[in-house]
Amino acid sequence: MTDRGLQDLVIRALADAPFRGSAEWRQRALADDERVERFARFLARHFYFERIVHFFKYSAALARVTGRRPDAILGQPAFAALLPSLVLGTRDSARAVAGLVVAYVKSGAPLPPIPYHEDLLRYEEAMMVVEAGPRVWRETGNGQRATSNAQPQTVEGTALLDLTYDLPAVLPKLLRPWTAVPEAPARPVRLIVARSRHGRVAVAKATDAIVSIMDLADGSKTLDDLAREAGLRPAELQATLQGLTELGAVRFSTGS
Repeated sequence: MTDRGLQDLVIRALADAPFRGSAEWRQRALADDERVERFARFLARHFYFERIVHFFKYSAALARVTGRRPDAILGQPAFAALLPSLVLGTRDSARAVAGLVVAYVKSGAPLPPIPYHEDLLRYEEAMMVVEAGPRVWRETGNGQRATSNAQPQTVEGTALLDLTYDLPAVLPKLLRPWTAVPEAPARPVRLIVARSRHGRVAVAKATDAIVSIMDLADGSKTLDDLAREAGLRPAELQATLQGLTELGAVRFSTGS
């Protein structure tokens, strides 16, 4: 094995707890198991600390009311129990860690209750999960334009959230100084949460046209098929697809 191969193997062991416990890794005896495990757990806590602080910043702003700082989960037994199964950067691991954060913050039970608290936690959880997963580090030029034979496909991991409260109206207020908990308008809102090809997470309000396209865009339908089945005019379809592509929710493949 080359030096680069050994380096990749060590990096994988530090990031991938199940691999670290496998015979494939242990039989190589490349490093002291206890030291590797200790360093790997340090990396995992640091990795998820950064993501929790970023994606649960609104819950952190409410911590003086809830009594629960989201990042405190990293010191709880539930997180320690999760460490042997974590693979850093994967969507499954992000979902598991975010789920622990949500459960921990919910246990704070603020008084009086925050009406939109459930919506807020679903939103923050979705952001953290959508951000996870493999990256595309180099442009290939494949399928980013809506040509006549292009077949739109909803990107895996894109999330649609149906919320009871208009969170976008209250989120900026939570990060500014306040004495009373800011209120969110009690009106339904549907949000789309997507990640660009290079990892930037974005949120937008989802129109009926967007929801229809995301339901239908399975990579097998042409633009004409989509327009017909969604009941959209070509210009409306093109504009919606352009927005979804820029958001990272849709990509294009070229049919044979």
